[in-house]
Amino acid sequence: MTFALDGLETGPAQVWSSVRLVPLIRDEPVPHLRLHRKAYQEPVSVVDVGGAVYVSFVPHAFVASWSDGDPRPAASYGTRLLERDTGDAPPRMPVRVTRRMARRAGKDRLRFLPLHLAVEGYLALHFGGPETAWEEWARKTVAHGLSPRCEETYLGLQVRGLEDALRIFEIHPGQCGVMVYVADALASAFVVPHPDDYRALHPTLVEDLFGELIYMYGLLGAPAADLSARIDGTGIGSLDDLRAAAELRQEEWASFHDGVMAGRLFDADGSRQVVQHLRGFELSRFLPSFALREENHIGETITDEAGRVAYLKSFRLSDAQVRRGYLLKKLAEHDWRLSATAAALGADKAALALRLERAGFGYLLRQDVLDHYRAQRRTT
Repeated sequence: MTFALDGLETGPAQVWSSVRLVPLIRDEPVPHLRLHRKAYQEPVSVVDVGGAVYVSFVPHAFVASWSDGDPRPAASYGTRLLERDTGDAPPRMPVRVTRRMARRAGKDRLRFLPLHLAVEGYLALHFGGPETAWEEWARKTVAHGLSPRCEETYLGLQVRGLEDALRIFEIHPGQCGVMVYVADALASAFVVPHPDDYRALHPTLVEDLFGELIYMYGLLGAPAADLSARIDGTGIGSLDDLRAAAELRQEEWASFHDGVMAGRLFDADGSRQVVQHLRGFELSRFLPSFALREENHIGETITDEAGRVAYLKSFRLSDAQVRRGYLLKKLAEHDWRLSATAAALGADKAALALRLERAGFGYLLRQDVLDHYRAQRRTT
């Protein structure tokens, strides 16, 4: 998987405590594509997957319903579970129906939820579980796969210093994106096709999702390193000499940033999945190779026919999330056979089973099998 941020120039960074923002500037906007934010005021939504009906009882929850008199969906306050509804309906509030993560909203318009495509792709990683009913896996795992599977994230508002940095820092002329670093760890990349889009969407970065690593770095408040480049006064005899030296330092900074600091944003061994086509553009999401002890980013892009990135939003996985992805990938590569997977990892079945448990996947194994491996490990 390869992407190139062609047409984007790395600008001078701005630092606030542990937060470093690196602007990305376009010489010319990407034509024929614009992004804007649509904020829904309704606090409740339901997802229509089509052709399915779900009936559940959750005490003190909202219950979505469609009445005969009003075709719009609504949610009732409180909970009722009746064989026959004979009384007056309780007070209700309107809800919004979301049919798909990415859905056409017109012949030339596409609605999608930022980062949800990327996170959905990560959560669905080998979600189906083993296709063969190997004896070690629990019956529920064979029947339903990794259901449910969830991951925790943090809002940008919870990352210390990010809100202040976004409020204080200057937006450069022609800026169409930004690289966000916390304690010099790449937290996310954000790119849009037009400078006006960026100015409108710049404040929404505090509503983005960030992983545990970035949250902890912000909480610790580790200051960003001093990466300023000094100009040696030797040989500077005029303003033209000074300007040339400053431009050289700026080029060196951009080269260092793109090759070192942001070098692992796009994983050459990762994968890419196209989600939607729209008038010469492709909306896709990407996954990393889940290499251990390295940066791993998931994300989504909109690219034009030439492969140029018009839109980009990324999310850095925590070390724990990378380990979970790595284990699922290895299991899938070896048809979910514990013995073959353990051999590929240079371990035995007991070590692999306990490794799965530490990663939060212990529920996938039969309890008696897991207890057996625990006892076997204690006696060795």
